[in-house]
Amino acid sequence: MMMLGPIGFTAPWLLLGLVALPLLWLLLRAVPPAPIRRRFPGVALLLGLKDEEVEAARTPWWLLALRLLALAAAIIGFAGPVLNPQRAEPGTGPLLIVADASWASAGNWRARIERMERALSAAEQAGRRVALISLSDPPVATPEFSDAQSVAQSLPGVQPQPWAAQKFDAATMLPQGNFDTLWLSDGLARPDRSAVLTALQARGAVTVWQSQLPVLALGAARIEDGALMVSALASAPPPSPREVAAIGRDPAGIERELARLPLDFAGKTSADLRFDLPPELRNRITRFEISGLRSAGAVSLTDDAVKRRKVAILSGTRAREGLQLLSPTHYLHEALAPTADLVEGTLDDVLTADPDVIILADMADLPEQAKLQDWVEKGGLLIRFAGPRMANADLTADTLLPVRLRAGGRSIGGAMSWGAPRGLAPFPEGSPFAGLAVPGDVTVKAQIMAEPAPDLAEHTIASLVDGTPLVTRAKLGQGALVLFHVSANAEWSSLPLSVLFPRMLERLAVSARPNAPEAADLAGQTWVPQKLLDGFGRLRDAGEAAGVPGAELAKAVAGPKLQPGIYTADDRAVALNALGRDAVLTPATWRATVVVEGATETQETPLKGWLLALALGALMLDILAALALSGKLWGPRAIKTAALVAALVFAGFTPPQARAEMSEARAIEAASNVVLAAMPTGDPEVDKTSLAGLRGLSAVLNRRTTVEPSAPMMVDLENDDLAVYTFIYWPITEDQPAPTPMEYAKLNRYLRGGGMILFDTRDADVAGFGEATPTGRRLQALAAPLDIPPLAPIPQDHVLTRTFYLLQDFPGRYDGTIWVEAPPADAERADGMPFRNLNDGVTPVVIGGNNWAEAWAIDARGRPMFPVGRGRTGERQREIANRFGVNLIMHVLTGNYKSDQVHVPALLERLGQ
Repeated sequence: MMMLGPIGFTAPWLLLGLVALPLLWLLLRAVPPAPIRRRFPGVALLLGLKDEEVEAARTPWWLLALRLLALAAAIIGFAGPVLNPQRAEPGTGPLLIVADASWASAGNWRARIERMERALSAAEQAGRRVALISLSDPPVATPEFSDAQSVAQSLPGVQPQPWAAQKFDAATMLPQGNFDTLWLSDGLARPDRSAVLTALQARGAVTVWQSQLPVLALGAARIEDGALMVSALASAPPPSPREVAAIGRDPAGIERELARLPLDFAGKTSADLRFDLPPELRNRITRFEISGLRSAGAVSLTDDAVKRRKVAILSGTRAREGLQLLSPTHYLHEALAPTADLVEGTLDDVLTADPDVIILADMADLPEQAKLQDWVEKGGLLIRFAGPRMANADLTADTLLPVRLRAGGRSIGGAMSWGAPRGLAPFPEGSPFAGLAVPGDVTVKAQIMAEPAPDLAEHTIASLVDGTPLVTRAKLGQGALVLFHVSANAEWSSLPLSVLFPRMLERLAVSARPNAPEAADLAGQTWVPQKLLDGFGRLRDAGEAAGVPGAELAKAVAGPKLQPGIYTADDRAVALNALGRDAVLTPATWRATVVVEGATETQETPLKGWLLALALGALMLDILAALALSGKLWGPRAIKTAALVAALVFAGFTPPQARAEMSEARAIEAASNVVLAAMPTGDPEVDKTSLAGLRGLSAVLNRRTTVEPSAPMMVDLENDDLAVYTFIYWPITEDQPAPTPMEYAKLNRYLRGGGMILFDTRDADVAGFGEATPTGRRLQALAAPLDIPPLAPIPQDHVLTRTFYLLQDFPGRYDGTIWVEAPPADAERADGMPFRNLNDGVTPVVIGGNNWAEAWAIDARGRPMFPVGRGRTGERQREIANRFGVNLIMHVLTGNYKSDQVHVPALLERLGQ
């Protein structure tokens, strides 16, 4: 490619035609030849006559210039000009590609892959050998150079990791010999970057590709003044504001967006967002994410630190005025008030409030023991503290104790005691308090003793130095019972006065951590990952991933051995995010000797089309000018010709008004009849199959029912009014773009207005609701902003099973479970008939993975486009799939009409028939 400034030419030899332009100018000036002037007296007889044919004596200079301009534009256009072409750097030796591949690289990962593909293509053409190193996952051995094609085949396996680039020992891990380097930087500074760059420059030239967009990330969420705070960081002030969404599960367990706030850095590199939400809503939030940014750094996972539990504290006595320090609940209030939402009232009142934890301080006679036991069995945590009232009570009928107790208390120190106050023994492994340091000044002088039993050791989670139990615990249903064998005030022990007391309550999941956990908070336990983040910020199940020691988790530094995600131990959860504590995003700076691409890189723009269009336009002007000079531009024939030319010129340019009319005509066509619509996915093959499937379903409806649908349409979310569509089929692909907020608002209005959407993950529902498949995870992300009601697997007596055909299965190319709107809790069978009285309206969504479009799809001749199963069994499955489609559309059109048949016997009886 020849370069002239910023413009390159793919066929530069065609530019030699420009040399002929001066010669062409002279030729055009000489043709036609100038007329010879002769005086002839008879010419006087022609005076007054009008000549219809006009011919110029000489071609005007401006017309010649226009013609030469058209010819020059055509010559340059065919030479293939390209503005800012992407040129491959020359080189003959080996090429080393170094990719940071960290979470900061995920936002524009596709552009990085394209840059590596261009480098590999150029290396293959030049015969250069190539090696590839990912700094987020450094190789265990020195990489070796191989052919570019082999490296290109391994390129799909290179993915961004949800942690920063790891430390790289360039002295021992770089290949031997000289080579050039292409470094794809994530845009962030690192302490060891300078040493690696020095080692690479000592081997050859270094070229850096770095995105010109700033890196954005979210810090850990925290509680401040009762509100949920999230910090956002940027390596440089972003050019435009974004939004941060709070994601969590609704009461039905479906993940959706719970709140959204604008994120505007206002020219700074940090910003704080304040989510002032009710406790019930705040506790449901599982993560925050920057909308539209695919990166692990753009996701902030939440844990127990922001989930303030609702705790009820009750006592059988009240402290007298001025004696609050002797109150059984004073120290509990002091320990829990900063980190939990406290509930006051009687036992009956707090059970109505449904708290997470109930603490009873020295209460022996429980007036609502049956209700309290039922609450515990459903998942509640009941913590009880001993005291004089409990020591003097008969507890034989008390079923809410983790172990059996002896009557009376035990006095350890004092004038009538047999020994000095006892200290606490180190917490054993397996105890929720394991790893907490035991202060030497914590002593116990009185306690309630447990009856010896074979399982007493299993229930003991803390004990004194003499082995007697201090805290015991037992499971009850889905909940748990915990008993502190000492009082909640300082009357029996100094435990409530120590810093150990609130930490023990936090370990029991009574309160949230006010700050980030320290090593002492996490030590002594193995934390098992439940959910892990990938480099693009997607949560996935941890599977069989090994647990990590609490000391490692406390470092909060993500890496290959400690991946970002949610880690749990007992009833506690800790979030590890891609961004470390107190992280600062500093942009990477490079030496003047390094060529940096991307920061000032401009887009490659072909100019051939524009120049050929210019040549064509100049030729059209030449025609008009020639007609004008010859006097043939005006007149009836000329007007008709001009109108025809104008129609041809502007045929491809539809003004906004015309587009609006076309959209209105499309709406009228869709509203005039039943129309089945498909949601575009961005994949031409999937969209083509969707329309073919709806065309096949429309043909079945036309043959078997009175419904005669029009031709199916592809939904245009930006311009269409969705209310005109009877039914929308939405296939899910892995990389399907999400609708805009305005488009989501349209979809929610459509669902609330009685419309139906059939979501099809096309994955055979291999994991139940598609949770473990890429399309299933994409469906969860796409459907999160939608107002989807609680869902449940379709019951056998759902109205969809009988709207037209009697069905029990709903297959497509696959046969799996489908999900519909869950029935109300009070739905019952009516008059003994096997039909339940469901909601009056249509279920707004149906979700499955059976790939119905391919089962319905037909070609132009009406033949099935895709096989379903084998032989007659497969054709039977296709028939059932068509019947399900008919039932689906009839359900949309008639609602719960079929479920009303349960009343037919009663109506006939009342009519006396």
